Amino acid sequence: MVRKSRMKQVALKARKIIANDNPKSPIAEQYRTIRANLQFASVDHELQSLLITSSGPSEGKSMTSANMAAVFAQQGKKVLLVDADLRKPTVHHTFRLTNTRGLSNFLVGREGLKEIIQHTGVDNLEILTSGPIPPNPSELLGSKAMNKLMLEARQNYDLVIFDTPPVLAVSDSQVLASDVDGVMLVIRSGQTEFSAAERAKELLEQSRANLLGVVLNDREKKNSNYYYYYGNG
Repeated sequence: MVRKSRMKQVALKARKIIANDNPKSPIAEQYRTIRANLQFASVDHELQSLLITSSGPSEGKSMTSANMAAVFAQQGKKVLLVDADLRKPTVHHTFRLTNTRGLSNFLVGREGLKEIIQHTGVDNLEILTSGPIPPNPSELLGSKAMNKLMLEARQNYDLVIFDTPPVLAVSDSQVLASDVDGVMLVIRSGQTEFSAAERAKELLEQSRANLLGVVLNDREKKNSNYYYYYGNG
């Protein structure tokens, strides 16, 4: 068990932001395509806050969040990526950051936003990690302190991206869904059942989410190296 745990930790720390590390790759180009589609989908209203979630675990929503943050930053936008998964956070692993202070500290009134923001190796991109895992994630995410964070972040960044837990696992994403400009749902080819994706979509819509689209992850196109496909939901 110890060995498996260590291997998992190594795997998490080895994650790469392919949109930044290999910007000319076909996969990086697909993230830029998603970026363009999001901008077209929100053409009447500037997209200042985006929530990225999935129907279930292990569908790629955190890596999608990280790479989308990178491609928007590459466009010259000042971006803040918030790890709002207060149950199984991974953003600090992806960007090789500490997680002793973060979102949960702000939400309980112990830290100011500027004091807990962390810089990355990606120009224009900053990170707010989850912080210590709290006993009441849903309550914290639905608090007045979260509204305060959203307001302050929107005043200081062109785009704020929230990486949130899977919709069908917990209610956290639904709590935030109506407070952001748009929501993107990530599903995985060959893993996500149609009924699960459909139920996740229904729950988000019931929460008055502005569902901008769905990312189908790990869909390999024949005769190409493209693995990500985007389509309006």
